[in-house]
Amino acid sequence: MTQFADIEIRRSEAWLAKAGVRPTRQRLCLATLLVGDGLDRHVTAESLFEAAQGAGEKVSLATVYNTLRAFCEAGLIQEVTVDGSRSYFDTNMDEHPHFFWEKSGELTDAPSEQLKIEQLPEAPEGMEIASFDVVIRLRPKAKH
Repeated sequence: MTQFADIEIRRSEAWLAKAGVRPTRQRLCLATLLVGDGLDRHVTAESLFEAAQGAGEKVSLATVYNTLRAFCEAGLIQEVTVDGSRSYFDTNMDEHPHFFWEKSGELTDAPSEQLKIEQLPEAPEGMEIASFDVVIRLRPKAKH
């Protein structure tokens, strides 16, 4: 992992350590791609796989999927499902809405302060609401 700066690696090691995730070489590489620069990002397993390949890391797509699931289970990232077949993984763990740009397939944060949800429906008996996602789909305006 010589292509990463020491500070990026240290930041990634601390990120994994705070959740008790063992820092294997592949996990550390993927963590560094996710949070090494200190910025939040939204990735798909495929985009993270491509970034790892670009960084010279030998990692399979299955390992990327497994690692992202482990990071989710450890509370380091959250999964945002846009449709039944497309998941994004978000390093920003605060509750916040997202814009999904239909044309490019990109997921970005939407301004939380502009979203007002007054009331959620009551959960069915014996259940509680664990969380909810707000994904706002965007497309270019139709020309008239």
